[in-house]
Amino acid sequence: MLMHRRTVIALLAATGMGCWNGASAATAAPSAAAVIAQLRLEEAPTPVRERKSWREPRKVLLLAFDRRSAAQRDALAAAVPHARFVSAPNRAAAIAAAADADVIIGFNPEICDRGIIDAARQLRWILSLAAGVENCVDIPSVHRRNILITNMRGVDSSAIAEDAVALALALAHGLDVFAKDTAEARWNPADAARARMEMLSGKTMLVVGLGGIGTDVAMRAHALGMRVIATREHGHQGPDFVSYVGEPNELLALARTADVIINTAPLTPETTGLFNAKFFAVVKPTALFINVARGASVVTADLVKALDEHRLGGAGLDVVEPEPLPPNNPLWRAPHVIVSPHIAGRTDLPDVDRWIIVRENLRRYAAGDKMLSVVDLKLGY
Repeated sequence: MLMHRRTVIALLAATGMGCWNGASAATAAPSAAAVIAQLRLEEAPTPVRERKSWREPRKVLLLAFDRRSAAQRDALAAAVPHARFVSAPNRAAAIAAAADADVIIGFNPEICDRGIIDAARQLRWILSLAAGVENCVDIPSVHRRNILITNMRGVDSSAIAEDAVALALALAHGLDVFAKDTAEARWNPADAARARMEMLSGKTMLVVGLGGIGTDVAMRAHALGMRVIATREHGHQGPDFVSYVGEPNELLALARTADVIINTAPLTPETTGLFNAKFFAVVKPTALFINVARGASVVTADLVKALDEHRLGGAGLDVVEPEPLPPNNPLWRAPHVIVSPHIAGRTDLPDVDRWIIVRENLRRYAAGDKMLSVVDLKLGY
């Protein structure tokens, strides 16, 4: 994944190594403390120095960083002045460079490449630049060696939440139908008469997985006047704008009452295939199903069947199984479906927060302090 010029500028501003739009670095980007509070990030209960494998990093490997991104590398290196930072432009170079790396930084899928991780015999920490790390957690040597994983939990939550609500609104107001008519230059009153037009205000939304993304979805749905209910892995606690928080075993009961169902849950063994024939059998025939989490949480054939038999009102999918979705997959032809190619987290805003958190976690690791956004290897997120 290549870094754009605006990301370089934002990173320099965030790390105090440059100016942005003529402003001083101190005023161009929020402090790490402000970003941590804004994104509701959690720090580990114990300092990283208490891990048996911890030591001050000597080598940090950057995966899939463009060779022109010396600015990113230098800005991150400033947080760990005694470590050597190297970039690997491709997989072969990464495997060769990984042998003595203490830390590996990168996006998916590069960061969770089993060949790279297994080659990194000195590896202590995987710093994912994305939130989803299920592929890393699936690598046996990660568990065997108890490798620390941190992710970017919360960084893309606002963008993904907006996308999820946009998909729901588009389906509720028939925009899937009118987008097709627009592409064919058709003014079609008959389509307009048949298109489903629904107000979401006053309806019930079920958020499956009340984490960072789920909470941001719930907040936006509440602002639209919806009643919001949710599920989460542990406990019934939730923000004031969520009417009820249930545990995973309450999913089917809650789904029966929902007009919009949005999946924001991480992919784990428990959530793989969660939305299957049994699930779609209990939902309202007018319900809208939105997935902005992981495609493998849905049994695609069961979703298609529910749509084709009009036992589901529509589906908005930023993620599918498999990806990319083959042209002959029947999901493309199912009624009232909007598919986007796994881009819900994209935004026009500078990517400042991500790089502030990367640099802050690097600083914390080098100092042996409490880390941010540590992944529980047993839970998978």
